[in-house]
Amino acid sequence: MSDIIPIENITDMIHHIRGQKVMLDRDLAELYGVETRMLKQAVRRNIDRFPDDFMFELSKQELDNWRSQFVISNVDKMGLRHPPMAFTEQGVAMLSSVLRSKRAIQINIQIMRAFTRIKQIILDNADLRREIEELREETDGKFRIVFQTLEQLLAEEAQPKKKIGFTAKEKLSQFGEGGK
Repeated sequence: MSDIIPIENITDMIHHIRGQKVMLDRDLAELYGVETRMLKQAVRRNIDRFPDDFMFELSKQELDNWRSQFVISNVDKMGLRHPPMAFTEQGVAMLSSVLRSKRAIQINIQIMRAFTRIKQIILDNADLRREIEELREETDGKFRIVFQTLEQLLAEEAQPKKKIGFTAKEKLSQFGEGGK
């Protein structure tokens, strides 16, 4: 039962709002197998468990931005009479204590795994970005030396070269006209 819903499906339901990774009430309700209004009602009855850093309601502007990003159909818009609640990772964890069903517990486990996976991907990207930057700095230094060397070689080629060896004319002038 631990694989009720694949983590990939859950990660698609995680949105970035107010600089935080959140899940919306309608997606959570779908995962838990309850109506959105029932989930909201359970939260409102236990509102002390949901401080602002656990849950917040989307503002009108955030809701409009969210709708435009995901091209919500008119049918879906009709179901949004009230602004959605957005739950942070801690808020989702708190939901399991409010909903208290086996399914809620199992779904919360999957959601926590999804949040953890996202954090790991972000860390991996940060590590990769740092490694690329270090490699760039290292190669920039080496290429700088190569370009400086090339510039020196080109500068030397631009200078008139002293001829090596001698010609018969030089020999004559060296010993006089008679070559003696």
